[in-house]
Amino acid sequence: MSQLFTPTTLGPLQLKNRIAIAPMCQYSATAGLPTDWHMIHLGNLALSGAALLILEATAVSPEGRISPQDLGLWSDEHRQALQPIVAAVRKYSPIKLAVQIAHAGRKASSAVPWEGGANIKLDAGGWQTVAPSAVPHAEGETVPIALDEAGLAKVKQDFVMAARRVHELGIEAIELHGAHGYLLHQFLSPLSNQREDRYGGSLENRMRFPLEVFEAVRAAVPREVAVGMRISASDWVEGGWDVEQSVVLANELKKLGTDFMHVSSGGVSPRQKIPVGPNYQIGFAERIRRETGLPTIGVGLITEAEQAEAIVAQGQADMVALARGILYDPRWPWHAAAQLGAQVDAPPQYWRCQPHEQKQLFGETRLGQR
Repeated sequence: MSQLFTPTTLGPLQLKNRIAIAPMCQYSATAGLPTDWHMIHLGNLALSGAALLILEATAVSPEGRISPQDLGLWSDEHRQALQPIVAAVRKYSPIKLAVQIAHAGRKASSAVPWEGGANIKLDAGGWQTVAPSAVPHAEGETVPIALDEAGLAKVKQDFVMAARRVHELGIEAIELHGAHGYLLHQFLSPLSNQREDRYGGSLENRMRFPLEVFEAVRAAVPREVAVGMRISASDWVEGGWDVEQSVVLANELKKLGTDFMHVSSGGVSPRQKIPVGPNYQIGFAERIRRETGLPTIGVGLITEAEQAEAIVAQGQADMVALARGILYDPRWPWHAAAQLGAQVDAPPQYWRCQPHEQKQLFGETRLGQR
């Protein structure tokens, strides 16, 4: 039996298989509100056969957006605008949903990737960024304002309110974005956090604010909502955040009730040197899983069915998450199930498409012959 297509759980969240769709920014919102693009994009992915679909990094405040076109959840208007999309997914797919709530910190106020992705200066329509310290991400970018006590309290409350709106939408899971050089990661890394108060310096201090945010979010929603965090397990820069510190953080999150760890890497410094290749981040997920006992989601150039099967079967991660690969092949789980002799969910409108030699792929034999 394929291990990739066996059930698993992330805390209270029960999943039919071990395939997740990672959050992928679409940079297609208007003032944080979803557009028709989100309906067709998420609707397409919802029919993939994956067990879990994590919505893109969704800003908890306007200043927390990466770009002016980021999706947001900082008001009830934003929640209401997402409701029809969630309803459409629910109507036609059994896939479980999560939202990655995020604040970009000093990496906010950036152009969309297809326009270069550069920092948008204040005099060019950008906005003032905030961060743990007044240190820009790269030379020449907007210098962020170091968050004071009032600023920290606002960020925490913004996360809490966004989490409550996720729950009000009836979505099953929340993922805090603590990776890729965004605000929570900026607090964790000594490369970006140069504070001299109780939120900077030692590992305990650098973890303090991300842990406070997680604890507040966990308390803001019922236990039946799974809550986890995505982290960058390494900055890939000497003297930066690393996997040893990530294990400590994961154990602290475990004490606060985290249901899963989604393990990525990089993003906090332009000096990073990442040895990109198949499974290049899976070792981080494996170590965190082994040393904490927490369910982990592994990512990183996972493209082949046998590759994903081996990751799960060998206990390197509880789930694999696909990003660019599932944009390229939105039916990747179907094809993986066919290769591994497993079954996958598909809408009845598509049952007749399965190849004759894979007629049990969808687990349905009552197919019309007309």
